[in-house]
Amino acid sequence: SGNLDEERVAALVAAGAPIDSFGIGTSLTTSADAPYLDAVYKLEEYAGVPRRKRSTGKATWPGRKQVWRQTGAGGRFARDVVSVLGDPQPGEPLLAPAMRAGRRLAQPGLAEARERCRTDLARLPAPQVEISVALRRLADEVDRAS
Repeated sequence: SGNLDEERVAALVAAGAPIDSFGIGTSLTTSADAPYLDAVYKLEEYAGVPRRKRSTGKATWPGRKQVWRQTGAGGRFARDVVSVLGDPQPGEPLLAPAMRAGRRLAQPGLAEARERCRTDLARLPAPQVEISVALRRLADEVDRAS
């Protein structure tokens, strides 16, 4: 619903927005002082046919996908590659079903999840920090002036 509430609806009407109906979801069903998850559903496939959203700034990639985590030197994570399901890539597949036929599949226990988290955090690459051309030029100017 775009987080519509009575104030936003009134503002849209006052602005003369060409809207003849409104869909109000979260604000109608959730108390404003209670935490809630603001989620958006993106359709990727319908009846076996890949779908895609092309709106500016909201475009999505079509079809069912898999994410492959690739490692580099020393086993550190190098990059993730998003591919179409069924297009294997080098690396470890990250996405796995959580439900099948309406039933929850077995998941790792808490201890196993914690250990996986610890291991994966240790494999994160060092942050990449780059110095911009403008900052390098400024440093050169300061060096020349002193």
